Amino acid sequence: MKYVFSTLAALAFSTAASAHEYSAGDLSIDHPMSFETTAKAGVGYMTITNQGSTADALVGVTADFPRVMIHQTVEEDGIAKMKHVDRIEIPAGETVKLLPGGFHVMFMGLEKPLKDGETIPATLIFEQAGEVEVVFNVEARTSETKDHSGHDHSGHSHSN
Repeated sequence: MKYVFSTLAALAFSTAASAHEYSAGDLSIDHPMSFETTAKAGVGYMTITNQGSTADALVGVTADFPRVMIHQTVEEDGIAKMKHVDRIEIPAGETVKLLPGGFHVMFMGLEKPLKDGETIPATLIFEQAGEVEVVFNVEARTSETKDHSGHDHSGHSHSN
């Protein structure tokens, strides 16, 4: 009986951990994650859905790193560059995906590279919904995780 209970508890925990969803008001945040790195910067991705009738905006992210910023990849003269943005609009009834080649969170000044299986506790700050505590899971990088230019985000230059 003890084995059955511990197995059920482990399954419940693993299901909750794999679901990896958070909510605040009308917003749902799905699968905050980062890739393992070889550099002193990491990148955070997630999907944010606004199920309400009022727009909101992601206006900040905090985590235990020297600098955490919201960025967008833009192409200028055929070159992909990272630009700091003050906010990401989350329109009412829509979903915004932070993905390679688009909007993302930059974790800068890492003391050591991020490794597969680690976690990054962070706080997302929304204009309407307020602060939401989340955990970014660090996952292994595969050939399918490079952005449209074929480059790893951790090696890009950043503009403010």
